[in-house]
Amino acid sequence: MSDDIDKLRGEIDRLDDELLGLLQRRARLAQRIGTLKGGAPAYRPERESEILRRVAAQAGAPLPAEAATRVFREVISACRGLEEALQIAYLGPEGTFSEQAVRKHFGGAVRAEPAASIDEVFRRCESGAVHYAVVPAENSTEGVIGRTLDLLLVTPLRICGEIELRVQQNLMATRGAALAAVKRVYSHAQSLAQCAGWLNQNLPAAERVPVSSNAEAARRAAGESGAAAIAGEPAAARFQLELLARSIEDDPNNTTRFLVLGPLDTAPTGRDRTSLVLSAENKPGAVHALLSPLAQNRVSMTRIESRPSLQRKWHYVFFVDILGHAADPGIAPALEELGRIASLFRVLGAYPRSV
Repeated sequence: MSDDIDKLRGEIDRLDDELLGLLQRRARLAQRIGTLKGGAPAYRPERESEILRRVAAQAGAPLPAEAATRVFREVISACRGLEEALQIAYLGPEGTFSEQAVRKHFGGAVRAEPAASIDEVFRRCESGAVHYAVVPAENSTEGVIGRTLDLLLVTPLRICGEIELRVQQNLMATRGAALAAVKRVYSHAQSLAQCAGWLNQNLPAAERVPVSSNAEAARRAAGESGAAAIAGEPAAARFQLELLARSIEDDPNNTTRFLVLGPLDTAPTGRDRTSLVLSAENKPGAVHALLSPLAQNRVSMTRIESRPSLQRKWHYVFFVDILGHAADPGIAPALEELGRIASLFRVLGAYPRSV
């Protein structure tokens, strides 16, 4: 048996050498492309989406699509970094789900810069202090992030990508702590809501304290006896906390959608989403008329949210997501008609759907 293992390990070593050689060839090609671009952005979400979808389609046993795309995302990230060292602003501090979203989408070869608020994330990108921004947009159980929508209404930034992050909530405390000893639970208000059922059943008497982020919750729990935090595993590692319970979210499919923002328009990929903001006059049938061009052109609408316009009292705007790219032949006529009948109409971005 030992001889067989040694033989297989030798074969793995030879394959590793081949892989490294291929990676170096790929990196040199990426460098050449960067030179030919002549200063054009290194990050092209449509191209990266195309590569990852091709990898996912070809993957199979024993390496599943999710694992294969994770590996290739890091390859893309490392090669992209040879063209340009990207800086990405996100809602901090370190150890939040927002940071996980940055790493999932851009890989490890970027400089992720935490910001204290969603407003600051927008400001950093708008000022050019960072190349791109990542902000939370909606959660599958708790709904939209209102501040993100409000800022999308006024920002010059474009939506150029999206990230769907499966949110796994964990209860954590200092090492050696027991579940029965927990008297106080810190977390972001949304995370507390997402775990309300589990908390009612397992810690009904514990005080629930909302804080600015899950990483802040972990920081507090690390310095307080009888306290625990609800957060992701990166926060536990950063503050040296022990997981008392894993995956305590009430919805096993709990997912948060993040948006990638920047001064970039993306080309169609064949699997895109377009985000719009619309408004109509306050009169009977106005909203129906506003949405009619989508129905008439058989455009699939995946989301509609109303928000106060912040311009005058009782005036609302509608944030709409549709399947397809704004430049697609089946979409463009509908958007042209919307532009004629809406009192406010703007395309916030057309971008590849999350891989």
